[in-house]
Amino acid sequence: MAISTDAAAAELGNTAVRSSSGGWKSARLIIFVEMAERFAYFGVSSNLITYLTGPLGQPTAAAAANVNVWIGTMAFLPLLWAFVADGCLGRFRTIIISSSLYILGLGSLSFSAMIPSHSEDSDQLKVTLFFCSLFLIAIGQSGYKPCAKVFGADQFDSNDLKERKAKSSYFNWLMFGSCISITTTRLVSTYIQENVSWSLGFGIQCVSMLLALLLFLLGTTSYRFTVEREGKKNPFARIGRVFMEAIKNRREHNSDIANSNETLLLLAKQSSEKFRFLDRAAISCELAEIEEAKSVLRLVPIWITCLVYAIVYAQSPTFFTKQGSKMDRSISPGLLVPAAALQCFINISVIVFIPVYDCLFVPITRSFTHIPSGITMLQRIGTGIFLSVIAMVVAALVETKRLQTARDDLTIAMSVWWLVPQYVLYGVADGFTMAGLQEFFYDQVPTELRSVGMAMNLSIYGAGNFLSSFMISVIDRATSQSGQTSWFDNDLNKAHLDYFYWLLASLSFIGLAFYMWFAKSYVYNRSNT
Repeated sequence: MAISTDAAAAELGNTAVRSSSGGWKSARLIIFVEMAERFAYFGVSSNLITYLTGPLGQPTAAAAANVNVWIGTMAFLPLLWAFVADGCLGRFRTIIISSSLYILGLGSLSFSAMIPSHSEDSDQLKVTLFFCSLFLIAIGQSGYKPCAKVFGADQFDSNDLKERKAKSSYFNWLMFGSCISITTTRLVSTYIQENVSWSLGFGIQCVSMLLALLLFLLGTTSYRFTVEREGKKNPFARIGRVFMEAIKNRREHNSDIANSNETLLLLAKQSSEKFRFLDRAAISCELAEIEEAKSVLRLVPIWITCLVYAIVYAQSPTFFTKQGSKMDRSISPGLLVPAAALQCFINISVIVFIPVYDCLFVPITRSFTHIPSGITMLQRIGTGIFLSVIAMVVAALVETKRLQTARDDLTIAMSVWWLVPQYVLYGVADGFTMAGLQEFFYDQVPTELRSVGMAMNLSIYGAGNFLSSFMISVIDRATSQSGQTSWFDNDLNKAHLDYFYWLLASLSFIGLAFYMWFAKSYVYNRSNT
């Protein structure tokens, strides 16, 4: 029987056959592709601040700001790629093109690390090529990431109850596989970079991304592809037209519009209560088109209230890593744990959490709530935000203790294992919030805009990284005036990361309160979500 998940034909001109395409067969391959890509990306990002403050010689605050700007850029660029993918190219072609750029960037990054630093000219060439490579990686990764995740979810039919449940599990196991890969690269790649060769360490990431592209192409004949439904306008045109018509009719009274068009009488009964100003577009737009526009607008408050969580998320590859570098990391004489490798505890926590959540928690809660995913997506996201508040409180307490120990006796350093609780809490919070946000922004946008929905999810982390960078720059400037010691002084034993962590904990608590307010009144587009 010819089927498709949400479209009448395939992206490449072939219809999908349920018995031989899509489902877990194709989704598992996408998960392995994602694992190879995550190995490549985190092999660079996890230890980037160490390379910037080491071989490139940047100050700690400047390096942290650069990392945040780079990560933030990669989280905003997907919005542009998503418009291209959903509007013309399609997800499959976008993945191939962006992956090729991604591989090229990783290759040039490895080459830049090979340039010796013998003179000012060679140093300038090394820095220029390095940042150009990072920019190319940002462009490639930004196109790959939203389309790959959505393409994997598209392998399940939302109209089939069994496959709808499987789709929810897909996001859980996608995160599970990614965390296994991230843990591996943080242990292996960071060790090679710091103890063998930065060039070799970056080169391994290039090979991993090349493997990801080859794996993706292997599944071409078994994928389900989707295209715009026949006879329907471009989704961007549909939603844009609703807003334009609503603005055009903004001065009209409801009674005047109703007299000329009876559609508003139907809207009064069927339309959602929020954003009623868009109902003025009913003169020339269909009810379904108006509801599509409202569904996009309803995402904005959730997007905004999750920004503080994203600011907290930005600390793991920067200050958490620098914090660990000032602690006793010795396992045995002559063997030190790389500071960046401590981030593995985040991923190990997720690896343990996901099977428990998907195999135990979801079935048990489903029996009570009758919701396919056990709890609603917004409940899952909110639980993770709450745990991130606790994680920042623990991080602040540990840093306060570390500073007291260092200032009492400079010859004594706290054991790095004191950081484990904050990493574990951070990981479990990710297991709730990150997977929940992916599913939420995939499910709650119009079908043809799912790449844009996933890009909106990623842009939360982009905005969070930019806000983190902005906060660091402002606080660094404010606290270093008049000869004072900056909160982010290069000597962390003189700095005050604990103050910064307490500030983030306070902001996170306020953000959680606003999130709960908006989540309570949110109306889902589909039932049982």
